[in-house]
Amino acid sequence: MFTSKRLSKVFNTSKEIAIDDSSKIALISDCHRGDNTWADDFAHNQNLLFTALNYYYKNGYIYIEIGDGDELWENRKFTEIRQTHSNIFDLMSKFHKDNRLYMIWGNHDIVKRKEKYVKKNLYYYYDTRKKQWKSLFDKIEVYEGLILKYLNTKNKIFVVHGHQGDFINDQLWPISRFLVRYIWRPLTLYLGIKDPTSAAKNYKKKKTIERKIIRWAKARKQMIITGHTHRPMFPSVNEVPYFNDGSCVHPRCITGIEIKNGQIMLIKWSVETKDDGTLYVSRGIISGPKKLEAYF
Repeated sequence: MFTSKRLSKVFNTSKEIAIDDSSKIALISDCHRGDNTWADDFAHNQNLLFTALNYYYKNGYIYIEIGDGDELWENRKFTEIRQTHSNIFDLMSKFHKDNRLYMIWGNHDIVKRKEKYVKKNLYYYYDTRKKQWKSLFDKIEVYEGLILKYLNTKNKIFVVHGHQGDFINDQLWPISRFLVRYIWRPLTLYLGIKDPTSAAKNYKKKKTIERKIIRWAKARKQMIITGHTHRPMFPSVNEVPYFNDGSCVHPRCITGIEIKNGQIMLIKWSVETKDDGTLYVSRGIISGPKKLEAYF
């Protein structure tokens, strides 16, 4: 009941974005960009995301980041994250200046729901080398949810992080953040012990959250795309239309969802090896493409 109410409330108040068969959209979540210490789960995949975003930028995609883009539970200061992964933020800034960037906040970057925090940290940054303030995401608005309105059929695709199906990480997030910041992060940093309370690292918790979201989507007959659990999901056309884009912190790849030519697909970016031993970044399709209309 709690999950249903939370998701319905977000759905009913979300900004709508019109799309059609000419639209090209890349959806990625759970980057968990950190400070490049041993606890920064994103660090080993930063080049994969940079390559992916560069591809999407050059090919005219809209980029939607579906929450937990920055790891602001383990790390107190966004400025340190931006400095550490400056190449990623410079590229995202280009998307924003072209009006092709949308950000959704998740539980690990829930502080972005506050307009004051966004203005102070995301609008501008101080370039220490040139000793001047520069625009980053000037006047950006960070959303809890978005709706992609498919003009061909007038149907809607609900995009939300998905922690709304996780009471501990939603309503009790200050307690969860305290535990992550002061207990699990030090244990991960110094002893390599992972946080067992995380939905991304607890299989039973993943299943529970997914069931709640699927139940809501089935009751509302509503297509939904989330992140949060880090487990990629791509249903067949006769199943409840619950999609999950995965994450950027898989051991050897990043996953995401692409919408193009009125079709949806689950993709991965990974490092592959040629016969001569040369390494290269590969974009591969895991599932799909399937026509959006098949899920409505």
